Amino acid sequence: MTVPSTAGRTPAAVLAEAADARATVVLSGHVQPDADALGSTLALAEGLRRRGARVHATFPGPPTLPASLGWLPGAEGLVPSGAVPTAPDVFVGLDAASPGRLGELAAVLERAGTSVVLDHHASNPGFGDVRLVDPAAPATVVLVAALLDELDVALDAPLATLLYAGLAADTGSFRFGSTRPDTHHLAARLLGTGIDHAAISRRLFDTAPFGWLRLLSAVTGRAALEPEVGGGLVWTWSTTAEAAEHGLPGEQLEALVDVVRSTAEADVACVLKGQDDGTWSVSLRSRGATDVARVAMALGGGGHRAAAGFTSHEDRGTTMARIRGELAAGR
Repeated sequence: MTVPSTAGRTPAAVLAEAADARATVVLSGHVQPDADALGSTLALAEGLRRRGARVHATFPGPPTLPASLGWLPGAEGLVPSGAVPTAPDVFVGLDAASPGRLGELAAVLERAGTSVVLDHHASNPGFGDVRLVDPAAPATVVLVAALLDELDVALDAPLATLLYAGLAADTGSFRFGSTRPDTHHLAARLLGTGIDHAAISRRLFDTAPFGWLRLLSAVTGRAALEPEVGGGLVWTWSTTAEAAEHGLPGEQLEALVDVVRSTAEADVACVLKGQDDGTWSVSLRSRGATDVARVAMALGGGGHRAAAGFTSHEDRGTTMARIRGELAAGR
């Protein structure tokens, strides 16, 4: 169900007014941005720029993108989070399920004249002054595509590339249950601009350094299957330090869960990713019987029924014990 905007204002109305007034707009997706967060941010930023707004597109955390995303149109124009106006006229948060997912930019959202939130996570509590939260949308880029239409911004190949990247990523190349008939209609429209969808998918999903194979061997080699937990649990772990040993950035760990989730005997797949600061970033995936958003929310995170996550400040053993407990409680 769509959560309506507050005070009767829509994101399109707020952003159209901002563009007409040549207002300052800061846009950001969530920490460790994926193709949906980044594609949404860059597409809407370019649309507002064409409408006349003064735009600053950014993302929280270290100002470095993984190679799989750094090629996206407009990525070269991203500015570090510390370089954006601290109290802009408008702040737009995209694909962030909570203020905490905006990292240090949550403070910019609080100080902005108006904050706009566009998101598709079911766990979103409804923050921001003006918001559109639609858990039925398969990706936030779907909301951005509709918003660009409302703003009378014509879709061309650069914009379509950004939108298609987010759409393909968050639907698992249209394999996930969130894919709807209108998802394919949007994809067809984007393909109609002349984009090379095969090249986009290859760069997003099918290109990795040789070190990835070495890391994958180590991580899958330590995977554990616990069929008695919930509907079956498969899990493993790695760290940014281990990734570095194979010449890989820490962001490469994000792809591990998509390998682990293929285990037929487990409804839930879990990957713990040790961070430089000692925390564990946890990715959860479900084949459908388990609501992993409920598990993640109970542990301080959020997401979707089939894909969610949270950050743990406890050790690996304690973190896994808490996950097992939540999975058992949900049976």
